[in-house]
Amino acid sequence: MSGPGTLLAQREFHPFEAGGETFVYLVPSAGVFRLDDVSRNVLEALDPGPAAEEDLVASLGGRFGPDRVRRSLRELREVRAVGLASAPPDEAPRVLPQAGFPLTTMVLNVTNKCNLACTYCYEYGEDKIVDTECSPAPNYMSEETARQSVDFMFEQSGPLPVAHLTFFGGETLLNFRVLKKTLAYARRKGEEAGKHVECSLTTNATLLREEVIDWLVENQVGVTVSIDGPKETQDKFRVFKNGMGSYEHVLPRIKMLLERHRSRPVGARVTLTRHTLDATRIFRHLRDELGFWEVGFAPVTTANGRDYAIQDDGFERMLAQFEELADDFLHCAVEGRHHGFSNVKDTLEEIHKGVSKAFPCGAGLGLMGVATDGEVALCHRFAGSGDHGIGSVHEGLDRKRQFEFLERHHVANKTDCNQCWARPLCAGGCYHEAHVRYGDTGRANLHYCDWIRSWTDTCLKVYGEISVRNPSYLQRFD
Repeated sequence: MSGPGTLLAQREFHPFEAGGETFVYLVPSAGVFRLDDVSRNVLEALDPGPAAEEDLVASLGGRFGPDRVRRSLRELREVRAVGLASAPPDEAPRVLPQAGFPLTTMVLNVTNKCNLACTYCYEYGEDKIVDTECSPAPNYMSEETARQSVDFMFEQSGPLPVAHLTFFGGETLLNFRVLKKTLAYARRKGEEAGKHVECSLTTNATLLREEVIDWLVENQVGVTVSIDGPKETQDKFRVFKNGMGSYEHVLPRIKMLLERHRSRPVGARVTLTRHTLDATRIFRHLRDELGFWEVGFAPVTTANGRDYAIQDDGFERMLAQFEELADDFLHCAVEGRHHGFSNVKDTLEEIHKGVSKAFPCGAGLGLMGVATDGEVALCHRFAGSGDHGIGSVHEGLDRKRQFEFLERHHVANKTDCNQCWARPLCAGGCYHEAHVRYGDTGRANLHYCDWIRSWTDTCLKVYGEISVRNPSYLQRFD
């Protein structure tokens, strides 16, 4: 309890308006609260600076009654929107995972080869961190290494009832023979262990054919297609090695996939570059004209100065496009309809669940990537990079190296993030992007901080609007 002379002050939160209501996003707890008139006026009264409780009661009690003001202050202090002015800043507890935490997702890089020559590719382009031409690792994962990887996955997944197995590349389907045998082995082993194996893969769609699609359908394999949109954007960078665009080649294959694969929704994954920023046009082509269930976008990962790198004005243009799609998403959600813009959906789910991240993603934690030779890395983007390895499926994890990585990359060690209100949902951003851009996985991705804050604010407003106009929609995220 505070004494009569104790000063109270605002703590760390981000206010926003939605649906005619005022909300606060609390940092670092990541809670979202809708304010009533009393609470809103209390916080506004603290805008100029700290004030004593009795002074707040005296100034607001005539409008709302002293008891309501005191009750509001108690509630605001309980959720840590208000606190003692003399108290140090609130910080998320610096908790590190305990030994033996389970692996939730294992990504098998079944090949480091690709039949496309995408200019911006982080694996084969100017920013690659693994020289696949000179690497001693095989170009294709063997059946034996894949089986050992599955054994490793079951061993590391501990008591979890579900194991997530993802196939990746290169172009994943170049090693289709091993995919088939590996998933069959994993499902048999899952039955013996009492675990369900969820399987997914990413493909550029060039090698889709009836046999492949039949296998995907029969085994309920989730599919994400890497595609950059209509012909003019797809063929800008996603080309064959002779320079020929890939759109006309993949189009009939994608249509066949979408027509026949109904057991799980098929999503599209788009890379945005400085030259291909029309996200609204791309989204509508992929969802409405081709029929993808969901479409997600990611800005190209590259060092600054590349011809295709997104610069400052590009981030503003991308944000405007995202905001237009977010508004479309909101209208669909209010009416209880599916939309398909996964960038909004994924962020809304994190907001709804109160996610407050110590790490930007599950890399090296609940997710690991396995290179073609069985070496285990932080994630699939680092597969084959000895500098980012944390063991192998043959010899097990190097727990010491794994924990050293996690300790160094905790958001509390990123001083640039300490005062950022969006850190619960960002935690500094992608390790791979930081490595490519700054040469250090531990650096915060400062080049898109303003963009992240603006986009998070947009998603919070969408969340608040839905909570006012159609709150039952949010139950799908429970």
